[in-house]
Amino acid sequence: MRGTLGYSRMVLNCVALDRIFHALSDPTRRFIVDDLSDGEASATQLLEPHPMELPTLLKHLKVLERAGLIRTQKIGRVRTCYIEPQAFRTLDEWVTFRRRVWDHRLRRG
Repeated sequence: MRGTLGYSRMVLNCVALDRIFHALSDPTRRFIVDDLSDGEASATQLLEPHPMELPTLLKHLKVLERAGLIRTQKIGRVRTCYIEPQAFRTLDEWVTFRRRVWDHRLRRG
């Protein structure tokens, strides 16, 4: 049973990582994440430095939210966006593990 749980967790992490990497593969979405690193921001504030229409920005936000990198809250007509640190922890854990494996292989090689 333990092996099954580990496998399930691994599969879930793969799905989460796929979504995270997909979301971060777009430069506009990386800029949005960078902008949110300074703190919460409304969709309108996030739109200001980018030459795009609001519907396009909202599509980018949806991808980031689906990946778990951000969360949004809509109150009235204002959509506020926040960073979700857990997704970045998942990404960091994957990169850290991979780095250890690669370092070990390079030292051995």
